[in-house]
Amino acid sequence: MMRRIDIHSHFFPPLSRSKSRALGMDAADAHWLRDDGDGTGFIMTGEREYRPVQAPLWDPEARLAEMNRSGTTVQVISAAPVLFAYGGNARTTARWAAMINDQALEMSAADPVRLRALCQVPLQDIDLACAEVSRSCEAGHIGVHIGNQVQGRNLDDPELLRFLTHCAEENIAVLVHPSPMPAAERTSHDLLKSLDGMPAGTHLAVLSLILSGGFDRLPRELRICFTHSGGNFASQLGQVDNAWRRRDLVTANCPRPPSSYTDRFSVDSAVFSDDALALLLSAMGSERILTGSDYPFALDEIDPGSLIDNTRLVETEAKKDMLYRNAARFFAIDADDLDLEPPDDDANNPSSADGTGRETEGAV
Repeated sequence: MMRRIDIHSHFFPPLSRSKSRALGMDAADAHWLRDDGDGTGFIMTGEREYRPVQAPLWDPEARLAEMNRSGTTVQVISAAPVLFAYGGNARTTARWAAMINDQALEMSAADPVRLRALCQVPLQDIDLACAEVSRSCEAGHIGVHIGNQVQGRNLDDPELLRFLTHCAEENIAVLVHPSPMPAAERTSHDLLKSLDGMPAGTHLAVLSLILSGGFDRLPRELRICFTHSGGNFASQLGQVDNAWRRRDLVTANCPRPPSSYTDRFSVDSAVFSDDALALLLSAMGSERILTGSDYPFALDEIDPGSLIDNTRLVETEAKKDMLYRNAARFFAIDADDLDLEPPDDDANNPSSADGTGRETEGAV
């Protein structure tokens, strides 16, 4: 089995209801963790049970045991997106983000080589967000985890572009996760929130940066990766290119074909079938795909990287790129720490069940 770095894995800090209240997060829909003491628990919404979960979500030792079972060398951990709190008071959310970020470092301290943390920020206030991302990365985080929209504003919003520019200038990697999901009133059943909302919302985030000219206004040094394989982007890229060729509404702010922007971002590998992986490879190339599983939720890849390991679509060197080399470059993870093969510095530079510790109902 080849080494692997899973860049899309979530944790939830052991956050009590009283702690959330002490931070001012006392709304009826504030999330916290109920640990039932037997390796199981619930993510709570106020006093209501939101989702059953298991110990690897908050217990680093249980998590490391699962990583040993699945052969995962490194996990890049990010807080469950329900904790973003972009709709709250900005200063309260800044304190909330700082607390979660500090707990992320506490979790990764159980094995600081194998567990690498991403921070989160109060994106409703860009000055506060820039301050927190800089503080967190100085403290030991290897990048930042953000939602694909903030209160209805896409990533091409001028203020959000200002945050992304700050990350580029400070050499901070950005991982984008869909949250909240679009059309919530129509996707409350049959896991539609995950099966439709996540890919649709992610595709919208990618297109918002391409078609608005957002990528053209951002530094090429920006390292940005979209989870959930970039959503529908690969499957609809032909349609988007066709629209660019035929409609001036699409070309107005987008000077080049949308397909020419795939060198500006990366995606994770969460596609779950060889046919889907073939499409993703055709659109992005193996140098822009990073292993991502969505661990430890019920829609994750049970053995992170197994699809890449077993595919016949690419040769061994490309598999190594997707399994760990691309992630090591993207997040500036020292290959010597992991006894990994040294990455080629230029190859991924944007500028040139169950019982396995997974929750049982849907994805956060």
